[in-house]
Amino acid sequence: MNIFVGNLSYQATDEDLRKAFEAHGKVTSASVIIDKFTGKSRGFGFVEMPNAEEGQRAIQALNDSEIKGRQVKVNEARPREERPPRRDFGGGGGFRDRGDRGSRRGDY
Repeated sequence: MNIFVGNLSYQATDEDLRKAFEAHGKVTSASVIIDKFTGKSRGFGFVEMPNAEEGQRAIQALNDSEIKGRQVKVNEARPREERPPRRDFGGGGGFRDRGDRGSRRGDY
C-alpha cells in the first residue's frame, strides 16, 4: 500500500517517516520528496507498507497527528496521472522562417 503524507515539516527526514509508520507495521520504504533545484523538502512524502491492513491502521492512527512539530495529513496515495511530455525549450517568440511565403511585407 502506498501512503501519502502531506503537510510535513521541512525538517522531517525519511527516517522520521519510517519511525512514525513502523509503530504500525512493516515499512518497505519511506521518502520525503526533495525539490531537485533547491535540495529542500517539498513538504510531503510517501510511505510504502506491504500489508494493506497495517497501512489502513497507520493511516487512521497518524492522520492529523504530529510529526516533527507539524500536524500531518495522511491518506492512501492516488495513482500517478500520466502527463504530456514537458517542453523545456520553445514556446514561441523569435524569428520564424516563412518558407515560400516570402520575406517582404505584402508578399504573403
